[in-house]
Amino acid sequence: MAASVVPPSPVRDDAFFWEGVTRSQLLLRRCAQCERLHHPPSPMCPHCGSVEWRTEAASGEGTVHSWIVSAHPTEPDDSPRIVVLVDLAEGVRFVANLAGIAPADVTVGLAVRVTFETVGGVLLPQFRPVEVAE
Repeated sequence: MAASVVPPSPVRDDAFFWEGVTRSQLLLRRCAQCERLHHPPSPMCPHCGSVEWRTEAASGEGTVHSWIVSAHPTEPDDSPRIVVLVDLAEGVRFVANLAGIAPADVTVGLAVRVTFETVGGVLLPQFRPVEVAE
């Protein structure tokens, strides 16, 4: 069965992120007070509590911190879906799917790069191993 994806419902705190996705940009928030990057978006900085921030484009490069092979109990995917926790080069972690690699070949520290792919009719950030993404 093909992947079923619930489209995002952007709200004030994450609309910038989804607007970036439509432009194939991975956008992060930088706190205007303490200057720390954070993701996922939240109403205030998780470090200092400030509500002032600006957006910054991420490089989209990182390494796999951990992963799972996701399996829906009643609607299995056509192929294994690998969900990764990526350590982005900018120092934040990001959760997304990993494509272009067999589950047995995923390793901690695997170099990955973001791509933007339509999954189940929804444009989403995904990751691919660097050698596959090029």
